[in-house]
Amino acid sequence: MSASDGSRFLNRFVRSLVIFLGIVEGACGQIRYSIPEELKHGAFVGNIADDLGLNVAELSARRFRMVSSTRKQYLEVNLENGILFVNEKMDREQLCGISPTCFLNLEVVIENPLELYQAEIEILDVNDNAPSFSSSHVRLEITESAAPGARFPLESAQDPDVGTNSLRTYRLSPNEHFHLEVQTRSERSKLAELILERPLDREQQALHRLVLTAADGGTPEKSGTVRITVAVLDANDNLPVFDQSVYTVRLRENTPIGTLVIQLNATDLDEGTNGRIVYSFSSHAHERVRELFTVGAQSGELRVKGVLDYEEVPVHEIFVQAKDLGPNAVAAHCNVIVEIQDENDNAPQVVLTSLSSPVPEDAPPGTVIALISVTDRDTGASGKVNCRLLGGLPFKLLPSFKKYYTLVTDGPLDREVVPEYNITVAATDSGSPSLSSNTTITVRVSDVNDNAPRFTRPSYTVYITENNAPGASICSVTAVDPDTNQNSYLFYSILESRIQGMSISTYVSVNSDNGNIYALRSFDYEQLKSFQIQIQAQDAGFTPLSSNATVNVFILDQNDNGPVIVSPLARNGSVAEETVGRWAEPGTLAVKVTAVDADEGQNARISYRLLRATDRGLFNLEIHTGEIRLARRFGVKDSTQQRLVIQAKDNGVPPLSATVTVVLTAVDNLVSSKPELTSEPEPHSDLTLYLIISLGSVSCLFLVAIVVLALIRCQRNRTPGNASPVITCCSKSCLGRRRDSGEVFQKSNVNVQLAAGTKGAPSGSEVGGSRLPSQAYCYKVCLTPESAKSDFMFLKPYTPQNNQTEGRDARAAGRQGPMARVASQAPGEVKQQNTDYHCPPCQRHTDSSSWDPEENRVRPDGQTEASKVQAAVPTPSGNKRIISSAGADGWLPRYGPQYPYCDQPTGYKLNVYIPGNAPLKSSKMNPASEMDQNSTFSTFGKKTKLTSLQDAELHRTLS
Repeated sequence: MSASDGSRFLNRFVRSLVIFLGIVEGACGQIRYSIPEELKHGAFVGNIADDLGLNVAELSARRFRMVSSTRKQYLEVNLENGILFVNEKMDREQLCGISPTCFLNLEVVIENPLELYQAEIEILDVNDNAPSFSSSHVRLEITESAAPGARFPLESAQDPDVGTNSLRTYRLSPNEHFHLEVQTRSERSKLAELILERPLDREQQALHRLVLTAADGGTPEKSGTVRITVAVLDANDNLPVFDQSVYTVRLRENTPIGTLVIQLNATDLDEGTNGRIVYSFSSHAHERVRELFTVGAQSGELRVKGVLDYEEVPVHEIFVQAKDLGPNAVAAHCNVIVEIQDENDNAPQVVLTSLSSPVPEDAPPGTVIALISVTDRDTGASGKVNCRLLGGLPFKLLPSFKKYYTLVTDGPLDREVVPEYNITVAATDSGSPSLSSNTTITVRVSDVNDNAPRFTRPSYTVYITENNAPGASICSVTAVDPDTNQNSYLFYSILESRIQGMSISTYVSVNSDNGNIYALRSFDYEQLKSFQIQIQAQDAGFTPLSSNATVNVFILDQNDNGPVIVSPLARNGSVAEETVGRWAEPGTLAVKVTAVDADEGQNARISYRLLRATDRGLFNLEIHTGEIRLARRFGVKDSTQQRLVIQAKDNGVPPLSATVTVVLTAVDNLVSSKPELTSEPEPHSDLTLYLIISLGSVSCLFLVAIVVLALIRCQRNRTPGNASPVITCCSKSCLGRRRDSGEVFQKSNVNVQLAAGTKGAPSGSEVGGSRLPSQAYCYKVCLTPESAKSDFMFLKPYTPQNNQTEGRDARAAGRQGPMARVASQAPGEVKQQNTDYHCPPCQRHTDSSSWDPEENRVRPDGQTEASKVQAAVPTPSGNKRIISSAGADGWLPRYGPQYPYCDQPTGYKLNVYIPGNAPLKSSKMNPASEMDQNSTFSTFGKKTKLTSLQDAELHRTLS
C-alpha cells in the first residue's frame, strides 16, 4: 500500500469515527418518535415514561412536564400511565413547509431532582396533497413555420408533499404533433417542455387541444391536470433567441431596491417590427417573483423590486420570455435562478418556552425556573448565539439541548428581601457585526412560612388603677410577621399560668385578632399588686411559628380603704374607756390613738385631729402619731370623765376618715382603780344558742331530780327528836363537825339548791346537812371567770377566826335575810327564794379593806381572814366581781356593775373530773378519811371534787 493510499484510509476512518460518536452522543441525550401526520386526538405515540426509565407513580410528584417548540401543544402525556399521545392534529406541510424532514422538538423537564430530556417527534409525510397547477387552462401560440424539435416550456405543477409523495412525473395526452419532455433540475423542481414533432399547418388544423397531467409517487397515486390549447399562427420566419436558456445569479439579502440583477439579451434575425423584442415574465412565473423583481420590457434588465430575505426564500426561479413584435410572434423562454446569500440581519430571539412562577423562597439552588429557546434565523456564524444573564442575580443559565437553555436558581431566595426578580437574558450572535437582543423574565418569589411573628417590644409594662371596670381594655400588644397571606395572619393567645392559685384566664383575656387585652375582673391593689402575662402570637402557616412577649401589669393604688382605728378599742362598738392619773404631770401620755390603712403611699398617710372634747384646753394631740397628752393638770373643777372624739384621716383624694370616741376617766390611784379587762361573751351562732338551751334544760331537770332525792333522803334519816335547823351561808357552806368523823359523812345529807338568778349560770348553791353540828365548818363557793361557759362550781374550805356558837350562828342567819330563812326550814322543805332584795350589810364593794362580820365595820389592820376568800361569779351585766366577807351568812342573788371581779386566790387549784370516770384522789388526804363520791358536790349535773388542800383542812377539823 502506498503512502497516499494509507493517508486516505486514515482520513476516512477518522471521519467515520467522528460521525459514529456524534450519533452515540445524540442518542444518549434524546429520544425520538416517528408518527405520520394527520393523526386524530388521542392517538398513541409511545410510552415516554418507560422509554426514559421513569417511575410512573412519581410523575406528578416530580412535576413532569413537556415543553414544545411550537405555540400549540400538539402532544400530551398521561401522568397516570406515562403514555405520550396526540393532543391536536398535525399538518406536516403547515409545520415544516417544503422541508424534506420535519421534527417537533419537545423538552421534558422533571423536578425534584432536576432531570432534562429532549424528545424529537418526526412527522412523517402522508400523501394527502395532489399536484396542482396555478390555473386549469393554458393557451400556447405556435407559428406554423416552427421547425420540428422546437421546445415550448409549460407551467410546473406544485405538490406540498415531500419524498415519494411529491411530484414525480408529467404525462401528455396522445396527439400527432407534440410529445413531452421532463427535465429534473432538483428534487422538487421538474420542468415539463412541449416538443414539436411534426410541422404544423394552420390551414389544416388551427387549434390543438392537449391535457397535461402531473402525478406524484404516493400510494395511491394522486394527480392534477391542466388543459392546454395550442393555437397555430401564421408564419414569422425567425424567433427570438436568448444567449443562455438558464442564467444563475447570486445576490446578498437585503439588496437595495432597484439593484440590477442581470441584463437579459435575446436576438431576432428579422428586421423591423419582426426583429424588435419585448421582454416579460412568462405565465409560469410565481406571483412572489413578480413582487420581488421587475424586468424591463425594452432593455431586458432584471432588477430588484422588493426586499430579498434569505430566511424567507433562499432561491428564486424567474421565468422570462422574449417576443418580437411581428405578426404571429412566438416567444422564446429562459430561466433566471437567483440565489440569495445570507447576511447577519437577524438578531437572536429569546423565547420563553416554560416558566414556573412563583418560585418558593426555600427552593434549593439548581431548581429549574424556566426553559428558554434561543434562535437566530441567520446561518453559519451569524446563527451561532451566546446567551447570558445581566446583573448579579441568584440565577444562572445552563445550556440544554441544541438552542435551549434552562434558567435555574444559583443561591438562596428571600421573599421578604426581594419579592420579585426581573431577569434580563441577553443573546448575542457571532456574526460580523454581531447582533444582540435582550428579554426580561419576571419571576415572583412565593412566600414560605420561614419567619416567626415578632412583637414590637419584647416586654410591655401596663399600669391600671384598681377598682377598674370588668371588660375594660388595659393595653394592646402588636406583633408583625414579614410573611404574606396565610403565613402572616396572626392569632394572639395567653399562655396558661396561675395567679394566686387561679388560672390567668380568669383575670384577663386577649382578642385573638388584634391583640387587645381586657380585664375580666375588678382588681384590688390590697390583694394583688402586680402580675405577669405571657402573650403568644402564632401565625397560620402550615407549620405554625410563634413568639412570646411578657406583659407586666402593675395595679395602682386607689384610696378605697378608709383608716381603721385599732387602738384604743371601743367596747361594744360604742366608746373606748381609758384611765389617767388625776395628779399626772403635763405631757403625760393619756391615750394613744392608732389607725391603719390598707392602702399605700399617700393614701395610707394618716393624720389625727381632735374633733370634740369635753375640755379642749386639757389635752394636746400629736397630728402624726395620734398621741394625746395632758396639756395641764386636772383641776378641782375639771370633770373626772373627759369625752374625746378623735378623727383619723388619710391623705388620699378624696380623703377617707374614721372616728373613735374615748371616755378618759381620771382616778386617784391608777394602778388599783384601773378596771381589768373582762371577758366578753363570745358571740354565739344559732346552733350554739340551741345547744346552750338544751344543755341548760337537761341540767335543770337533773338538778331538780337531785334536790328531790336529797330531800327524800333527809326526810327518811331525820328523827323527830333530833331535828335541828339547817344553816346556810351565801359565801360558805357549813358542815357540822361531829366527834365521830365517820358519821359525818355517813349520815350527812347534801342539799344543793339553785339560787335565784338571771338567765346566766347560777350564782351560788346551798349545801346543808341533816343536823347542826356544834362547830360549823364552812366552805366558800367560788366560780371561775369562765364559769359562764364551763358551768363548774368549786368549793374552798374556810375557817372563821373565832368559834361561833349556835346562837351567834342563828343571829347571823337572822341577819342574812330571806336566803338564810329559807335554809333554816325543815330538812326536805324547799321554798322559792326571793330574788328581789338588795345587798345586805354583809356584802360591800371593797378595794383594799375587809369587813368584820362581828363588828360590822372595817378592821383597823385592813385585813381579815374573810378578805382572803373571794368569790368571783359571772353576772349578766358584764361579769363584774364582788367581795363577800367571811362573817356574812347571806348570799347575793343579783349583782350589778358596781361589784368588780375578785382576783384568783393564791394557790387556787382546779380539780375537776368528768362524770363517769373514777373520782380523783388527793395526795394530801389521809387514807382513813378519804372521801368517797358522796363528798363530791354536784352542780348542773357535773361533779366537783374538793381540792387536796380542802381535804386536808377538812380532815384536820374533823379529827
